[in-house]
Amino acid sequence: MEDVSQAPVMLITGGSRGVGAATARLAAASGYDVAISYVADESAALAVVTEVEALGRRGLAIRADNADPEQVTQMFSAIDQTFGRIDVLVNNAGVLGPQSRLEDLGFERMQRIFAVNAIGPMLCAQQAIRRMAHRYNGRGGSIINISSASARLGSPNEYVDYAASKGALETFTIGLSKEVAREGIRVNCIRPGHIYTDMHASGGEPDRVNRVKDSIPMGRGGQPVEVARAILWLASEEASFITGTFLDVTGGK
Repeated sequence: MEDVSQAPVMLITGGSRGVGAATARLAAASGYDVAISYVADESAALAVVTEVEALGRRGLAIRADNADPEQVTQMFSAIDQTFGRIDVLVNNAGVLGPQSRLEDLGFERMQRIFAVNAIGPMLCAQQAIRRMAHRYNGRGGSIINISSASARLGSPNEYVDYAASKGALETFTIGLSKEVAREGIRVNCIRPGHIYTDMHASGGEPDRVNRVKDSIPMGRGGQPVEVARAILWLASEEASFITGTFLDVTGGK
């Protein structure tokens, strides 16, 4: 009988909805035990854990704001206590403000968006490295940062602050991948394009994907599971010689 404690463990920040929830489900189906973090919607997070457990894996939902270093530390302590290991970190948590031109953006909004989207993944990666890296007697691992096609496109007239924060995340991906490449850790980045998730409501336009889908070469928006499949592939041994790489899941845009 399989020793459940030996299953690999994936942490997905912002795992209660959208791409994060789809990744949790696919990870469980692929044999991972799964931890997810969430900020507000406990019932949604617990529902994802129930789905993970229905697939025969262990699940854990942790309330943690990844922009708060103390909460990040506590989150990783909870993973230590529950699973005793971490193999994959998916830096998926992100925030978006209402569509606006730059001159109308507030300072507090800019700070919050950078804190969650750029600094938060750095805080989480610090904790993951201390557990994964060979120099800390870790078994290695994989870090996958979830950026956005907006980092390439800039999101003019909508949210240049969000796009800029994702650009920072991409530069961080490049630097960290080189820093830990000989420590057994691969660091890669996925750029989702227009995906059908609740996040667009945060930007004030819940139906945004349908509005822009004709500008996508494939003529449609993406589904969260299509991003999840890319995440699971990068996390797997099939991507064993891949680090510092960006994978666009954008339908060609």
